Amino acid sequence: MLAFPAPSDHGTSVCKTKVSPCLQRLPFKPHSSRHLNYNHTTSLSAKITSSHKTNLTWHCRSKTRYFLPPSLCGNTSNTLSASDDSGSSSGRSLRGLVEAVGEGISTAFPIWVALGCFLGLVRPDSYNWVQPKWTMMGITFTMLGMGMTLTFDDLKGALAMPKELLTGFCLQYSIMPLSGLFISKILNLPSYYAAGLILVGCCPGGTASNIVTYIARGNVALSVLMTAASTVSAVIMTPFLTAKLAGQYVAVDARGLLISTLQVVLLPVLVGAFMNQYFKGVVKFVSPLMPPIAVATVAVLCGNAIAQSSTAILMSGQQVVLAAVLLHMSGFFFGYFVSRILGVDASSSRTISIEVGMQNSVLGVVLATQHFGNPLTAVPCAVSSVCHSILGSALAGIWRRMKPETQEVKHDP
Repeated sequence: MLAFPAPSDHGTSVCKTKVSPCLQRLPFKPHSSRHLNYNHTTSLSAKITSSHKTNLTWHCRSKTRYFLPPSLCGNTSNTLSASDDSGSSSGRSLRGLVEAVGEGISTAFPIWVALGCFLGLVRPDSYNWVQPKWTMMGITFTMLGMGMTLTFDDLKGALAMPKELLTGFCLQYSIMPLSGLFISKILNLPSYYAAGLILVGCCPGGTASNIVTYIARGNVALSVLMTAASTVSAVIMTPFLTAKLAGQYVAVDARGLLISTLQVVLLPVLVGAFMNQYFKGVVKFVSPLMPPIAVATVAVLCGNAIAQSSTAILMSGQQVVLAAVLLHMSGFFFGYFVSRILGVDASSSRTISIEVGMQNSVLGVVLATQHFGNPLTAVPCAVSSVCHSILGSALAGIWRRMKPETQEVKHDP
């Protein structure tokens, strides 16, 4: 989370949090609470005392910006002047209902993906309507939604926590690709499964990791920045690592992977961030709809990948599931303990573990479908989406019952 005061003579501010350390940044106008999916503005003289679940208290008469998921924010309703509250109460109620439904659907993300894959396995003809071009459109739209949760200031904010961000980035693109290679060799996977497992290991962090990080009492701000950093750098890292590690199994079109990753990852994220920076009204209007649409898109794309190879999966699916489980367990395990060894605090280590362990598997599905001749190459990517969602959610549930170490930060402007 982000919380900071602007220089002021009007008073002092204190931030106490057990959720994550404060991240210092420049003042932002207007005074606002920035959520993962939308913004709301509070009064300039703010006194915010959140519930015991957030362990965050703040009192400040200077301009302050908060970076919190909606359900963590203690100031859940606007405190603007009466002139700003003249809008229709029914409209606010409808928006609140849409947001609540969207958050509920997003929280149940593993269930929807599992149901989509199960349907593809038992009723593959249910996905006959899915066209190849729709897979590219689906992942592009999903990444656009992720970009709408960011601003260019957020992308620059990585400079404020270089140690944690660099640690997560290095682990993201070392542990997972190498684990994919080693697990493929240990289990003696067929070439098409090995290539798919390595491909998903070379993909960036998944967008669902932000939600899982919140549930696990991790550092949500770091999670968003890590996802953004790994996603933007995936334009280079994913094609390069896949070509180097999976090239021994199948022919890899590195140039094609580079172009596709640029089209479906970098450009949509930058467009989304641009819209959030300069077209806030549009983003505020569509943002409640983005999470459920993204979840539905991922469920359909993963289910379609399973449906295309359902017969082969029923014959040898156990080997693929085992490989995917081992891949993500290695990411969660090494992501946490290596971070702790390097001196990263417990909350941020949880975040790094989740970011490393949870991959953008649907990107792997799209790249495998577009650039590998055998459709079975996409199977490990689709299975991975179910495995990392279930494992990540279970780990978050355990960590939620174990509060990370307390950190108190005081500011005297």
